[in-house]
Amino acid sequence: MSPTPNRAEDHASARETTEGTVYTVTGGDWDEVVQSAAKADDERIVVNMGPQHPSTHGVLRLILEIDGETVTEARCGIGYLHTGIEKNLEFRNWTQGTTFVTRMDYLTPFFNETAYCLGVEKLLGITDQVPDRATVIRVLLMELNRLSSHLVCIATGGMELGATTIMIYGFRDRELILDIFELITGLRMNHAFVRPGGLAQDLPPGAVDQLREFVKTMKKNLPEYDKLATGNPIFKARMQDVGYLDLTGCMALGATGPVLRSAGLPHDLRKSDPYCGYEDYEFDVPTTDTCDSYGRFLIRLEEMRQSLRIVEQCLERLEPGPVMVADKKIAWPAQLAMGPDGLGNSLDHIRNIMGTSMEALIHHFKLVTEGFRVPAGQAYAAVESPKGELGVHVVSDGGTRPYRVHFRDPSFTNLQAMAAMCEGGQVADVIVAVASIDPVMGGVDR
Repeated sequence: MSPTPNRAEDHASARETTEGTVYTVTGGDWDEVVQSAAKADDERIVVNMGPQHPSTHGVLRLILEIDGETVTEARCGIGYLHTGIEKNLEFRNWTQGTTFVTRMDYLTPFFNETAYCLGVEKLLGITDQVPDRATVIRVLLMELNRLSSHLVCIATGGMELGATTIMIYGFRDRELILDIFELITGLRMNHAFVRPGGLAQDLPPGAVDQLREFVKTMKKNLPEYDKLATGNPIFKARMQDVGYLDLTGCMALGATGPVLRSAGLPHDLRKSDPYCGYEDYEFDVPTTDTCDSYGRFLIRLEEMRQSLRIVEQCLERLEPGPVMVADKKIAWPAQLAMGPDGLGNSLDHIRNIMGTSMEALIHHFKLVTEGFRVPAGQAYAAVESPKGELGVHVVSDGGTRPYRVHFRDPSFTNLQAMAAMCEGGQVADVIVAVASIDPVMGGVDR
């Protein structure tokens, strides 16, 4: 980010080198920046876009210094949605943690849950003991979740450009996926369905048939987005060469996901560092070399087609079997019938727990009230979320609760690119650039 003329000394120190002047930016409060801008002789204005603004994807605050319609400086202000989820995890047992992490990036709950559980399973040393059926269902749910997340991105991004039809299409198709989530987990969002060691329960009757029907419907619906937007001259004119960030910029800023792949690098953790058996699935990693918002739109559209391919392969791989590890000291009950109250207090449940043995009853009581112990240590697990690399660093001190859990959320990292994408462009293009990053503030302000 190059400083504006006659303004560098306000918030940076300079030194001369053989390559020219080098500025050391030390940061500073925006009140000081505003005051220095007010003292300047030119017509620059500092404005806030957000945190309550229909096009800032949640409570994101964009602080823009503008000269007429041109953005001369841009910064992100975050922290307006801070939930303290990472801190709260330290006061719950390891299984209860999934109920918190699913609420971080609320558009990608299954990725949050899976990344967290993969980290816990590494610490427990049970990665290879997770049943195949549970792993296949995890992949199935994540790819459906990738579809639903991209649909929201395309729908809301289109709405911000004035393309209301694509918004209606996007949310129409997302509803089909949320109906499937509700059938499988009981909830449309915030599922806490993926648990350390496996899943909360197996697929219910009728789920596979509904999934096959959904794949047919989406294969019919996806070409509509091409007809509506891909070749639309107004849509292209609004997105091409907007939010430009080349490969050098992506690497310097740590950008991942569609932002990185729009610069031509086919980096995808499902290929480069496979997890959950992704190495056994056939799919392509789409890229473009446009480095702009239009390229990111095309990538998300193609990724939805690839996700449908993976969903079909998951349905073929579903073999009967358990969905939780066999170790009863870790395994939360996952094969038990639910009672009419939805709390699992059915006679089958009671007979299974109390009718086995006194030891089984004691283990179950300790598992639910106290939780299992995780050996002391630390682990890092990462998944390819719809927005980029979602990593989790879990630390255990040997107790029944996490000592520390920290998420590397792609929305947080990718937002660093906002200034590079927007400075020198128009105010209206800021909205397009931010939409192409697709940030979700629940993941940023965790």
